[in-house]
Amino acid sequence: MTTCSRRNFVSGMGAVILMTGTPLTSLAKEDKADKTKRYAMIHDETACIGCTACMDACRDVNQVPQGVSRLEILRSEPYGEFPNQKYEFFRQSCQHCSNAPCVAVCPTGASFIDKETGIVDVHKDLCVGCQYCIAVCPYRVRFIHPEHLTADKCNFCRDTNLAKSKQPACVEACPTKALIFGDMNNQTSEVARKVKEKPVYRTKVELGTQPNLYHIPFQHGEPRR
Repeated sequence: MTTCSRRNFVSGMGAVILMTGTPLTSLAKEDKADKTKRYAMIHDETACIGCTACMDACRDVNQVPQGVSRLEILRSEPYGEFPNQKYEFFRQSCQHCSNAPCVAVCPTGASFIDKETGIVDVHKDLCVGCQYCIAVCPYRVRFIHPEHLTADKCNFCRDTNLAKSKQPACVEACPTKALIFGDMNNQTSEVARKVKEKPVYRTKVELGTQPNLYHIPFQHGEPRR
């Protein structure tokens, strides 16, 4: 778990609050969306306790080596005074952008968006370790795997838990159910319903990346900048 200053914690998000009822897709796109999945995740900051069970589960299930991480939980400086202090926790991981810069710059096609799920992933056998994807990712969540020497990051457990029809490891491990995962193109899914019902935000949407990681803010009245 990484600690950061409140100023850096808030200013680094560059987020926009999406209030309840905000349409996410136009009607013109719905017919096409019905044919494919668009997996997304919600991190409920009001439920997260910063226990890092999600990080441990991710590392174990996906065999992530020490020294690198697919997922981090960032902790703010404390609010209030002891013994009534509170912390805000923020999930930092791949956003699985529908308009992913890492995919656009990859010279070998190693970085790709899975057509069936919308998950952004890496073909290890095609990656040459040029690090273009790492340089262009605005979320700074990619790294070079120290053993494979190829680009790596969160892939929603696409080749581990999801391949076994299970939820991502982080979702299964969360003791407070702060993580919700599912298909945004299925309007009856829990993840799609929550995005409609709750005030949520996504980070750096002004860049046009169309991220698929949503956050329920810790303090509903305080928009991220």
